[in-house]
Amino acid sequence: MSKAEEFSNRWGIVLASLGMAIGAGNLWRFPRLAGQYGGAFLILWIFFLLAWSIPLMMAEFSIGKKYKLGVIGAYSSLGGKKMSWGGFFITACTLGIAFYYAVVTGWALRYLGLAVENLGSYLGGEPTIAGRLATNPEYLNEYWTNISSGSWLTIVLYVASVILGIYVLTKGIQKGLERANKILIPSLFVLLILITALSLSMKNGFRGLEYMFSIDMSHFSNATIWIEALSQSAWSTGAGWGLIMTLSSYSRKKEDVALNTFIGGFGNNTASLMAAMAVLPAVFALSASETEAISFLQSGNQALTFTIIPKLFSTFSGGAFLSTVFFLAFFMAAFSSLLPMLELFISNLKDLGLTRQGAAVRAAVFCIVFGLPSAYSLDFFNNQDWVWGIGLIISGLLIIIAVLKYGANKFKKEFIDQDSDLIVPKEYFTWTLTFNVGLGAFLIYWWMSQGYAEYPWFDAHGNWNLFDVYSNASVVTQWVLLLIMGVIANKYLYRIFVKNKA
Repeated sequence: MSKAEEFSNRWGIVLASLGMAIGAGNLWRFPRLAGQYGGAFLILWIFFLLAWSIPLMMAEFSIGKKYKLGVIGAYSSLGGKKMSWGGFFITACTLGIAFYYAVVTGWALRYLGLAVENLGSYLGGEPTIAGRLATNPEYLNEYWTNISSGSWLTIVLYVASVILGIYVLTKGIQKGLERANKILIPSLFVLLILITALSLSMKNGFRGLEYMFSIDMSHFSNATIWIEALSQSAWSTGAGWGLIMTLSSYSRKKEDVALNTFIGGFGNNTASLMAAMAVLPAVFALSASETEAISFLQSGNQALTFTIIPKLFSTFSGGAFLSTVFFLAFFMAAFSSLLPMLELFISNLKDLGLTRQGAAVRAAVFCIVFGLPSAYSLDFFNNQDWVWGIGLIISGLLIIIAVLKYGANKFKKEFIDQDSDLIVPKEYFTWTLTFNVGLGAFLIYWWMSQGYAEYPWFDAHGNWNLFDVYSNASVVTQWVLLLIMGVIANKYLYRIFVKNKA
């Protein structure tokens, strides 16, 4: 069954895909990881773009384009009636990310407010961020601590971000999602270029680039960096999220799957590199010493973008204005990625027969309620980022398994090549998918064998360590509960999302 809504042209869906991919993950998550692991991380990240993300993105784009349904319905149509639970897991995993990602959008809006306030102080001759830092060097760190832990204003802004996103999506695909991204994405690239040029012009700025691209060979024996590189590639490109599947369900009948996928994948990586080239040089330029800069970066601080960028702009004339522009761009980037996450939920609800407006209201309520714990507690936020960020590997494996079950060569010929001018070698598509089954499973095993909490499975008293932020027990428990729910509801899911649509 075809959906009435669709993008107006190729650039509509390309910009929507870039809007989905280029978001807070690029400006907030990627610079933190690049700073923590340097060039070794970048090598693995590029490898996973080619080996994992792009083949998976092509598969997702083709599935959505073919079946014109939400994730559960489209995945079930490909995998068969016994695999509807897989579509359920993919959907729930992405919603798990959406719940805390909306909080990041709220943070961005909060910092935009701080930047506007600072601009007003600058124009009015009142104390600015620069003045506050002069009397209290820890001002920005204290500000971050305040907004990220139990701040009711942050909660209000997070709720406002969700409501604004729902409002845009009630306008439909062309007038809502497509129109928004035509403004958001070009603006973001312009501003990233500006910030990068500014950071590199500062003293010791290029030392940040040298550090970013330096390679520590010992990192390659660390399971964490492999997992982080894979999850970041999946996180930022949207591979395994079901988001591309959702967006492509609104594509035109004739749409070049392969070309659109490569544009989206490399466009995302370009934005990520630009963000890191903006933030890391700033860290070196603004730190008291190189040792301090490296120590700060290797700590993996979640607040990297939120503490360094305001400090950067406070150092020169006109910085108050540019800081406002940057955080406006940051909010727009986060918001452009939040939109397809909400649309994924809306699309599945529409498959149940709801109107777009009715589905949007329900999506808003659901997201607000289940996102509150992450908005209130940074520990809960970090746990959800850990659980569902790694969960994207499971989601990706489920999509790969469905394609292999159908037949990779057959899938490529019937789903990808039919409307594509760019024809990728069948060996690239089929071999990488087959290879990725073993790779994904091995990396998850390797990651769990390391243990990233003091007590990975059982606490000091021998109890299942469910509530530790980074424990294996917490991750596996949430995954298993979700899988059990999907398996129990499998027949029901297939009936309402596929059979009743036939």
